[in-house]
Amino acid sequence: MSKHLKLAVIGGGSSYTPELVDGIIRNFERFPVEEIILLDIPEGEWKLNIVGNLAKRMIASSGLPITVKLTLDRQEALDGAGYVTTQMRVGLLEARTWDETIPLKYGVIGQETTGPGGMLKAFRTIPVLLDICEAMERLCPDAWLLNFTNPAGMVTEAILKYSRIKSIGLCNSPIAAYKWLSGLYEVAPERIYCEFVGLNHLHWITQISIDGESKLEELLNGGGTYSARNVPQLDWNASLVRSLGAIPSYYLKYFYLQKEMIESQLEAQRTEGTRAEVVKRVEDELFELYRDPNLAEKPRQLELRGGAYYSEAAVNLMNSLYNDSQDIQTLNVPNQGILDFLPDDACIEVNCTVTKQGPVPIPTTKVPPAVKGLIHAVKTYEQLAIEAAVTGDKGVALQALAHHPLVRSANVAERLLEEMLKQNRKYLPLFFK
Repeated sequence: MSKHLKLAVIGGGSSYTPELVDGIIRNFERFPVEEIILLDIPEGEWKLNIVGNLAKRMIASSGLPITVKLTLDRQEALDGAGYVTTQMRVGLLEARTWDETIPLKYGVIGQETTGPGGMLKAFRTIPVLLDICEAMERLCPDAWLLNFTNPAGMVTEAILKYSRIKSIGLCNSPIAAYKWLSGLYEVAPERIYCEFVGLNHLHWITQISIDGESKLEELLNGGGTYSARNVPQLDWNASLVRSLGAIPSYYLKYFYLQKEMIESQLEAQRTEGTRAEVVKRVEDELFELYRDPNLAEKPRQLELRGGAYYSEAAVNLMNSLYNDSQDIQTLNVPNQGILDFLPDDACIEVNCTVTKQGPVPIPTTKVPPAVKGLIHAVKTYEQLAIEAAVTGDKGVALQALAHHPLVRSANVAERLLEEMLKQNRKYLPLFFK
């Protein structure tokens, strides 16, 4: 790896970029990035210029010797990079609207990472990222690719299976759980330990302790919502959660409370709009703030975007890889026998010890028997969907959707798939050769 520490950001015009730059500034002493290069596509150039200029003002205000460059040239961005992060959205928010609204017409959850919407997002995203990986193999073959692009687990698994690039998937959900517990118990996050078991957006917390003392039982009996801003605030079935003996990821509401969540999504569509429309309004406000030439810091309003703590997750990981920190982080990595009911090459979300050579998954102490079937079913769907994404095989795509736990009819799956493929046609050349 080059001694010149260069970070390339794929999707540099994202509203998340100030969050990442803020993290780089705060961690500069241990992770001395010299160059940040923000890459975007021509359609996103106007955002790239606004966000890039804010990033430059943030760096100037910090007084740190970091260069910020903006480019539409993939080769310039990747050449010699030591770390590459992804925060891209193929199809922009318009495609997210399709992901959220088309399934609802068929009585199926409409969500950008879970269910049919997540599959179409994977179809749009995986071929583009594999193309980027091919460029990385030429321009920065030793770089780490840190994938934050959803559906993060599926995208990371595709990269690891179909390229030679070192890649790790990460999500802000685990670090958000630590923040929640830190506030709840009024202790520093460093004193808390959580064990995560499952897949990206399909995990359970099976251990929670503070200074070695277990807090899981009292939390299970406390009736908390364990939710997030971008997921409807419905209460869990407390009896089920207690009987599992584990706290589910808030995305599991789409599985455990499917009927209620569909009703909530339909109501939101009639009133405040889809999540994509809400995010569009938040982004419009953010970019108005970003335009202010006097703004030289990450605005607090960015926390409303739904990706809070992104910079902490991303920069913590780069920090640990760079410094061989041997600390524990929750990441998306190959299974390698950790969950004995899944293939070794399946991407799972578990605690890992982070070394300079990469993350080493830590054996789990507990996997509730009741969740194994759901994990296996969703992973089966994911692996079929990944195969369909790289081949454009509609038959495999139908198999994936028909076997997803949120899709209850093969006939519905077929009609839904046909409409979603047709709507996304311009982003899915493999399906329309």
